[in-house]
Amino acid sequence: MSRCLADRSIDHVVLERGEVAHSWRTERWDSLRLLTPNWQSRLPSFTYAGDDPDGYRTLPEIVAFISNYAKSNAAPVHSHTRVTSVRRTEAGYLVSTDQGDWGCRTLVIASGAFNIAHMPAFAGRVPRPVAQLTGQNYRNPEQLADGGVLVVGASSSGTQIAHEIQRSGRPVMLAVGEHIRAPRVYRGKDLEWWMDAAGVLDERYDQVDDINRARRVPSLQLAGTPDRSTLDLNALTASGVEIVGRLAGITEGGKAQFAGSLRNMCALSDLKMNRLLQLLDEWARNKGIDGAVEPPQRLPPTSVPDEAPLGLDLAAGKIKTIVWAAGYRPDYSWLDVPVIDRKGMIRHDGGVAEAPGLYLMGAVFLRRRKSTLIDGAGDDARELSAHLASYLDGMPLRLTA
Repeated sequence: MSRCLADRSIDHVVLERGEVAHSWRTERWDSLRLLTPNWQSRLPSFTYAGDDPDGYRTLPEIVAFISNYAKSNAAPVHSHTRVTSVRRTEAGYLVSTDQGDWGCRTLVIASGAFNIAHMPAFAGRVPRPVAQLTGQNYRNPEQLADGGVLVVGASSSGTQIAHEIQRSGRPVMLAVGEHIRAPRVYRGKDLEWWMDAAGVLDERYDQVDDINRARRVPSLQLAGTPDRSTLDLNALTASGVEIVGRLAGITEGGKAQFAGSLRNMCALSDLKMNRLLQLLDEWARNKGIDGAVEPPQRLPPTSVPDEAPLGLDLAAGKIKTIVWAAGYRPDYSWLDVPVIDRKGMIRHDGGVAEAPGLYLMGAVFLRRRKSTLIDGAGDDARELSAHLASYLDGMPLRLTA
């Protein structure tokens, strides 16, 4: 967004609570890699320039990429400036920070969609001897006590963390809720290549039947490993991870209760995956490239144990650590503008918030399915900066495809 505003000669500043790429520096586990290939990191006037376009960036490489982008644009970043409150004024907005106040006519909120790791209320019933971590403060298996680990959540973060902990020699149990299975490579090409080429990632928010439902869909079970392997529940089971149903609750006595819907959840996930692959196959046929790629194939159904446990006594000592990987929510506690709905989300229309001159970037399915990917930020910023410029000129613009 800063680059797009600069291209339009719109004076602006970027307020950053820490260093550039702060959340990548401080809120990710050590072995994390991007889920998208290097070639897919396309930002306005800045793309991947290395010799491994099909690889997946490591955490230090992600930090370097974002930092270099800020430097290349000479972005007006004020680092170590934490916003404490935002409120409306007659002229626009007053942004209060721990380094002083700023007044502005327009404001872009780009604080991210993944600020606070979700922990259910019943997490308070976990027995005290059992340590609790989230995807934000988990770093590596060495920080865990010896003994069993329960990972809650089976989307991309949960599956990767469960796999890494299992490889450290600790027994791992994975509580599986709604998830979307996906092959890393399909018909000889990365799945992201297919979704990019077929236009799946460019699907717009105003083209789906239920955008609220679409924004709640979990991330694909993808992992950016050097060998481009598929990390699904079958792979985890083969490595020794025990899968159980969704963690439905914890009793006052510390007994975990797992839902009996594991088989149905896995069958639904397989169905969604195969629908996606069918869509990609149809696109390949329509484009006449069937003969240029490998033949269609399908993964075997997810293997589900005949009698997955429905309960576990957390006080019995088998589980020493719980890692919550059950999603995130944004933090708008500092935003004193009446645009927050009852679920704590900003009410907006494709990033144009329900307050004059207020915009949102980086939210799930903001304007496109790819909005939370690095690759989606540029398209969203170009369109929203056009709307912002029109607003400043006193000529409201209706955003269209």
